[in-house]
Amino acid sequence: MTESAPVDPTSTEGWKKLDGIAADFTPDLRGWFDSDPGRAEQYTFQAADLTVDLSKGLVTDEILAALLQVANDTGVAERFQAMIAGEHINVTEDRAVLHTALRRPKATEGLVPAAPLTVDGQDVDADVHATLDKVYGFASQVRDGSWTGVTGKRIETVVNIGIGGSDLGPVMVYEALKPYVQPGLEARFVSNIDPADIYEKTADLDPETTLFIVASKTFGTLETLTNARLARQWLWEELGLTDAADDEKKNAVAKHFVAVSTALDKVEAFGIDPENAFGFWDWVGGRYSVDSAIGTSVIVAIGQENWEQFLAGFHAIDEHVRTTPLEQNVPVLMGLLNVWYTNFLGAQSHAVLPYTQYLHRFAAYLQQLTMESNGKRVRWDGSPVTTETGEVFWGEPGTNGQHAFYQLIHQGTRLIPADFITVANPARPLKDETGDGKGVAPGTDVHTLFLANFFAQTKALAFGKSADEVRAEGTTDEGIVAARTFPGNKPTTSILAPELTPSVLGQLIALYEHIVFTEGTIWGIDSFDQWGVELGKQLALQVTPAVEGDQAALDAQDASTKALIAKYLELRK
Repeated sequence: MTESAPVDPTSTEGWKKLDGIAADFTPDLRGWFDSDPGRAEQYTFQAADLTVDLSKGLVTDEILAALLQVANDTGVAERFQAMIAGEHINVTEDRAVLHTALRRPKATEGLVPAAPLTVDGQDVDADVHATLDKVYGFASQVRDGSWTGVTGKRIETVVNIGIGGSDLGPVMVYEALKPYVQPGLEARFVSNIDPADIYEKTADLDPETTLFIVASKTFGTLETLTNARLARQWLWEELGLTDAADDEKKNAVAKHFVAVSTALDKVEAFGIDPENAFGFWDWVGGRYSVDSAIGTSVIVAIGQENWEQFLAGFHAIDEHVRTTPLEQNVPVLMGLLNVWYTNFLGAQSHAVLPYTQYLHRFAAYLQQLTMESNGKRVRWDGSPVTTETGEVFWGEPGTNGQHAFYQLIHQGTRLIPADFITVANPARPLKDETGDGKGVAPGTDVHTLFLANFFAQTKALAFGKSADEVRAEGTTDEGIVAARTFPGNKPTTSILAPELTPSVLGQLIALYEHIVFTEGTIWGIDSFDQWGVELGKQLALQVTPAVEGDQAALDAQDASTKALIAKYLELRK
C-alpha cells in the first residue's frame, strides 16, 4: 500500500497564522494569568487518571486555534483512525502500525472492543490474546515455583537479555512497578555488548535459580545474541557442565532459557525449546513493544492481574484519543504545543522531569520512543521535510535535576519546554520524625516536602522573579540583582496522577506514544520506521576484521578510523 503524499504543513492556513503570531510573539505568563482568572481551568484537561495542566505553557486561545487548524489540515484524526484500523501507514516498510492492538481487551461483557480487528487476513485480537495467555501461563509457573531450574530449585532471578526496545521498555516498567514485584523474585536487564554488563549482572547470581529471557524478534541481533551466548557459557561454567555431554548441556539451557522471538528455528538451534518462545508481529515496532511479549520479564515479576491493569491503562488513553475532539484531546494538544515550540519558537530539546523516583528510567525510555520515531529528514513519500523535526528528549527525576541542570532551564538562553510528572500518593510514604529545626518540622510528610518542590519549580519557571522583586528583598548591588533575576515565561506542562499504579504507567506511556504520532503526522514523516540505525550496524560488521587485526581490512579504512584502530591495537594488552 502506498499512502498519498503528506500535506505540507507550511502550506496550511493554520501554519501561516502561526508564522504571523510568532513574528511578534512576546510571552507574558504573569499578564495572562492576571487578566484571565479562568486560565488554569481552561487549559487543564483530563485523560483517564491523568490531570494535565497546560496553563503554564506559552499558549493563548489564538495560538491554540491555529494549532488545531494545522492538526485538522494535516489529517491527524483521520490518520489515527487509519492506524488503529490496520492500514499500512508505515509506508517505507509496507506495514500496519498496531501497537494499540496489543492492549485491546478481550471481547468479554463490559469490555468489548469497538469492532473485531482483522488485518491482512490475520485475526489480530485472537493472536494477541493467544500470545498473552501463553506468557501468562509461563509466568504463573515461574511465580508459583512449578517451573524449576535443572537442579529442581525455583527461579529467583529473571535476567532479560535484549537491546533497544527489548530492553528500555522492560527495565523502565520494572523499575516503575517495583512495589508490585512478587517477594522473592527479581529481574535484571542486560543490553550492552560491553562484557562488563553481562559480567556485573550475573556475578552474584546462583545459576540454579536464574532464568534468562532472550528478547530478539529475529533472534539475530548482534548484541543480544552475543550476550545470550555469554549467558549460556556462564550457566554451563557455573553448573560445572563445560565438559558435559551435549544432551546434558542442552537440558540445562532448556530449563534456564526462554525466548521472545518468532525465529523458532534459530531459537531451537540455540537450545531453547520452541514451546518456550513467545512471539510478536511485524506491525509492532521495537520502541512500541513493551506491552507485547517483550514485557515477559515484567509479567513474571508483577503477575497477570497487574499486567492486565497495565494494558488497560494504555487502552484508556487509546480510547481517549479515538473518541475525544481535538480541542480536548490531551496527547494531540501536547503534540501541537511541541510543534509550536519546535517550529516557531526555536526549541531544540524537551525535558521530562518525573517527581517520583520509580520513574527514574522514564526519560531514557522516551529518548528512543521520540527520537527514533521523529528523527527524520524525509517525509513518508521520500520528499524532504519542509520543517524542523524531532526534539532532543532528556531528563532526570526531581529533585536530583534541581541540583544539576535546572540552572540552564531557569536562567539559560535556550528555550527548554519541560514536562513535570508526579503522583499524589507515594508508594513508600515516610515521615521525617525529627525535622531539621528550621524549615522542616518534626513529623513532616516527606512526600509533601517533595511535592512542594514540584509545584514551586513550575511556578518559578512560569513567573520568574523580577529585578524589582530582588531589590525589594534588600539586594543593592545591581550586578547581583541581575544574577538573581529570573526571566520566567519558561513553558511547562504538569501531569498529576493519583498514584503510580500499573494502569497509570500504561497511561503515561500511551500518552507519549500519541504525542509522537501527532507530531509525526503534522511533519509528514513515517514515525514507525528506523532506517537511521542501519548504517552504523553495517559498518560495524565491515570494521570488525580490522579491529581483530586484519591488515587488509585495516588498510581499507579512512585515515581517521585507520589511525584510531591502529592506536587501539597498540594499547590492547
